[in-house]
Amino acid sequence: MLPPERNAIAPPEARGLGRDEVRMLVAADRLTHTVFRELPQQLHAGDLVVVNNSSTLAAAVDGVLDGTPITLHLSTWLNASVDTEASASGPPDTFGGCDGLWVVEVRTRERTPYAGDLYAGNEIRLPDGATATLREPWLPGARRLWIAELSADPTWLLATHGYPITYSYVPQRWSPSYYTTVFGRIPGSAEMPSAARPFTQGLVLDLVTSGVAIAPITLHTGVSSPEAGEPPSPERFAVPATTARLVNDTRAAGGRIIAVGTTVTRALETTADHNGVVHPARGWTEVVLGQQRPARVVDGIITGWHAPGASHLDLLVAVAGEARVHEAYAIALDTGYLWHEFGDSALLFGPRRA
Repeated sequence: MLPPERNAIAPPEARGLGRDEVRMLVAADRLTHTVFRELPQQLHAGDLVVVNNSSTLAAAVDGVLDGTPITLHLSTWLNASVDTEASASGPPDTFGGCDGLWVVEVRTRERTPYAGDLYAGNEIRLPDGATATLREPWLPGARRLWIAELSADPTWLLATHGYPITYSYVPQRWSPSYYTTVFGRIPGSAEMPSAARPFTQGLVLDLVTSGVAIAPITLHTGVSSPEAGEPPSPERFAVPATTARLVNDTRAAGGRIIAVGTTVTRALETTADHNGVVHPARGWTEVVLGQQRPARVVDGIITGWHAPGASHLDLLVAVAGEARVHEAYAIALDTGYLWHEFGDSALLFGPRRA
């Protein structure tokens, strides 16, 4: 269990810090404690930082289920068929005006897991007469996420009644501006791609003028907090042709590929062949990375600190190796690093490219 004092209960701005002043642990051949704004000093000219340009929806809406107040999390829209085969390059289907079926999660108003039974046909009453009717579980063998049919336009529903998804370790509700990243351009993520939260415009400029290139992918995140043993959900992604070319050229020139977050890592590794060559693609990804499926293209990952048992930890192992991840987490616990989306950061390198 994570000690409660390791939870970041508010944004660093509320603690008097800039976004790029959070702590950062660098795990390479040795461990280094620094702050995030020193990231350019940890990278080399010729490295490529790949970022996620998905922006965060106000994806939580209050409702009532069987007379009990609940909060409904809208995770992923399913107005298009779920085709897990990567297809031609281009942006993933963008959120806006979509209706019909969604992947949703029911939570309590206290933002804890819903303890009641859920079954097909459950109708959740939402604001202004809208409803969400549960149809079937989304993932085989799990009942946390459901496919639901919405009666109202989700664009209107979230714009009018939505607010950012949060969990019980953040007691205060913060405005949507605290759940943005400097790279967010394409709406679609249920939760903030939080590894990029510490980046600022000034830091991006420092990286570029240091000879470090930046390239985007898009991956629209679903909700986190999976059940024990629950695999990562399929997610919409796109790796543009320009980014694929930059990744391959950087590797050919001896530079390193630094992924900002698990979302970027998943997108790149979805399109990488067995030789680590990245191809432009878009669609849905079901790739699950871990010790049995290590990273083929990503040399280092910038990440926040994930709770014990999270599937994200397997992905970190896929990049940096089990020993390095274990050592970094043990040191972070011993030295007071803060966890979750408003917490501190890590830069974990793979053993061969540190």
